[in-house]
Amino acid sequence: MSPDGGPPRSTSRRTPRERGERHEASGSREPPVSVDVDGRTVEITNPTKVFFSARGETKLDLAKYYVAVGRGALRGVHDRPTVLKRYPDGAEGSFFYQKRVPANRPPWLETVTVQFPSGRSAEELCPQDVGHLLWAVNLGCLDLNPWPVRRTDVDHPDELRIDLDPQPGVAFNDVRRVALECRELLSEYGMVGFPKMSGSRGIHINVRIEPRWDFTDVRRAALALAREIERRLSRIATSKWWKEERGERVLIDYNQNARDRTVASAYSVRANPEGRVSCPLDWDEVPDAEPSDLTIATVPARYASKGDPGAGIDDVRYELSALLELAARDEADGLGDAPWPPHFAKQAGEGRRVAPSRRKAEPGAEPGTEPGAEPGK
Repeated sequence: MSPDGGPPRSTSRRTPRERGERHEASGSREPPVSVDVDGRTVEITNPTKVFFSARGETKLDLAKYYVAVGRGALRGVHDRPTVLKRYPDGAEGSFFYQKRVPANRPPWLETVTVQFPSGRSAEELCPQDVGHLLWAVNLGCLDLNPWPVRRTDVDHPDELRIDLDPQPGVAFNDVRRVALECRELLSEYGMVGFPKMSGSRGIHINVRIEPRWDFTDVRRAALALAREIERRLSRIATSKWWKEERGERVLIDYNQNARDRTVASAYSVRANPEGRVSCPLDWDEVPDAEPSDLTIATVPARYASKGDPGAGIDDVRYELSALLELAARDEADGLGDAPWPPHFAKQAGEGRRVAPSRRKAEPGAEPGTEPGAEPGK
């Protein structure tokens, strides 16, 4: 875990170069390249360093990509606290999370202070224009990882996030099928979601909501939605948090709506050799969409010719009341809270936070159950 209780900063030890805020510029013999956008001039250091090996796109290519899709990419992060996820050696190198913006930054850079579940706080990037995105790119950020809140109210999300995460062995066609069922369920509750590729193996669906509910209620609504989809598509969809219970199904990760959890935003480039993009889709594209078709090399032309399928996401804000009523019905039927991420404090109504296979059963109870739990719960 990170010092603030977030995801791990890296899978390997950070080098002194990674710890320095100017590590890429210091000692470099290659002159930086200046990129002008939105009235800003942003210097890209080490511009010819290869960041994506499949076709040899460089760090400067990444910056040019974000200029090309700038309006769409900004829509996903504008006015939102944004975590820096830095890959100083490109998509196949080690990475680390940086929640706090470095002290050495341009005077025009906007920030906002957020509170973590640990009680600590941090001053995070708050993008206002495409220049902010290029500043992050120069630090080695491939994707953009915003909170689901605006800086005017950092305690009440304005976005419900449906993260469809296929487990190993799951065909992408199952992800498409679950996404379309989510669309149907949202429609039944009077809501419209905006789908996009995850840029990895899944699909994200974002729903703009009124900022009236706190993180706990938004997560509760997401859990209710996940459980309902699981009931409808139990063969291919699951809401189960413990890996041993998921099987070869698509996880609907309700915990992405917990405080301090972030998801790669629209038009983010992900850390794989092909530079796949978390690209917004029209719903009629979902049945045939292929992740490998949407990359740093193809998305700019698509954006120029097609426009942004997510352009209308801010037009309507929806209420969560119907999903919260569904949550209340589940709770009345005996479905308590589901597990939270491990760095969160124990929550009211949450069962024992231990994998089913490690729980001690009461004498005569079905193996894998906890004391007082219904079999199979």
